[in-house]
Amino acid sequence: MSTPFPTINESLQAEAGMAPASAPVKVGAGTGPSPQPSPQRGEGAKAPLVNGEGALRVQVVLPGKGPLLTRSGWSAFVIALIAVCAVAPVLNLWVPEGHALHLSTYAVALLGKIMCYAIAALAMDLIWGYTGILSLGHGVFFALGGYVMGMYLMRQIGLEGNYKSSLPDFMVFLDWKTLPWHWTFSDSFAATLFLIVAVPAVVAFVFGYFAFRSRIKGVYFSIITQAMTFAAMLLFFRNETGFGGNNGFTDFKRILDIPIATPSMRMMLFVMTGLTLLGFFLFAKWLVGSKFGRVLQAIRDAETRVMFSGYSPLGYKLTIWVISAVMCGVAGALYVPQVGIINPGEMSPASSIEIAIWAAVGGRASLIGPIVGAFIVNGAKSWLTVAYPEFWLYFLGALFIGVTLFLPNGVVGLVKKLRKGGEQ
Repeated sequence: MSTPFPTINESLQAEAGMAPASAPVKVGAGTGPSPQPSPQRGEGAKAPLVNGEGALRVQVVLPGKGPLLTRSGWSAFVIALIAVCAVAPVLNLWVPEGHALHLSTYAVALLGKIMCYAIAALAMDLIWGYTGILSLGHGVFFALGGYVMGMYLMRQIGLEGNYKSSLPDFMVFLDWKTLPWHWTFSDSFAATLFLIVAVPAVVAFVFGYFAFRSRIKGVYFSIITQAMTFAAMLLFFRNETGFGGNNGFTDFKRILDIPIATPSMRMMLFVMTGLTLLGFFLFAKWLVGSKFGRVLQAIRDAETRVMFSGYSPLGYKLTIWVISAVMCGVAGALYVPQVGIINPGEMSPASSIEIAIWAAVGGRASLIGPIVGAFIVNGAKSWLTVAYPEFWLYFLGALFIGVTLFLPNGVVGLVKKLRKGGEQ
């Protein structure tokens, strides 16, 4: 079965200054006429250069990069931007509650939560769809970002807690007298923003460095990531760690000294989440279209051939792993103030598996697919858990099995296939 990898591999060799293996090269005599270049893939192949010894070196110029998005893609992006920044606020804040077009506060919170999940699914696509690394532990990065934000929100409660203490209520209940060392900067919003990025990045870097350096891959890597998130969940369940035990953090009052439960603040969080999702989508689109992205896809298709081409996969895999973890951490930080709670359950292996399911249902290696998958699965979950709560898990399992067997390219892949069939 033909794969797109040979083209990617030849591109990598060309950028490294080597002629593609599939391009025949004629060696001409030093006194004879210059040999004609063999046809190269893509446009812009330059004439071969002959050195003093008669050896032939072919210079290849790669085709220029295409646009970040097509015209229809930019149109859809602008529509999504208008919907997030203008339509949703107007329908929620200005349209009266009894009106048919009113967007309820519940719907705003639900859509905001699903957009956070969509960011996590997009992060999963970068490592699974484009790099071939299946992580079953990305929930831990999502939860770490959420816990960092939750610590700040707990400090914002101040003296309004049940025990009227400057310490969080669970610390007073456990008879703690001072804050633990890791709560030192939790009252600073600037430090919180930094830690939302830094904590998942550091954890991902340490874990990824040792895993990738040991060349752990495939199902073994997936199992190790699942063990990592399970160990983290057990750690955060312990009261002595200072993260609220099994109850976690909840009962938030303010953010930046502004009441968090007001409609305007909820809408502000909704808009920020939507803008973050759109921003990460453009960033991911640019990333996979760059030379870095082509190397990632080459690693996915044939890592050994990439090594033979002179590239070290370790740095590329570690970089995209850390980027993906940071995206999940940002998603978790946006999730907590909208949902109102963070606990170790977000680190459960089931939560990480769900992230992979969103990417698979929507369609891997498409970027838009995981976003669509997150909306489909979580929209169905919100309805089924109310209408048929006892059947939700059966539906989720059946959905994943059905997509694996009958829709290997997900919903987006099915749509593309139907479009091609219609055009023919």
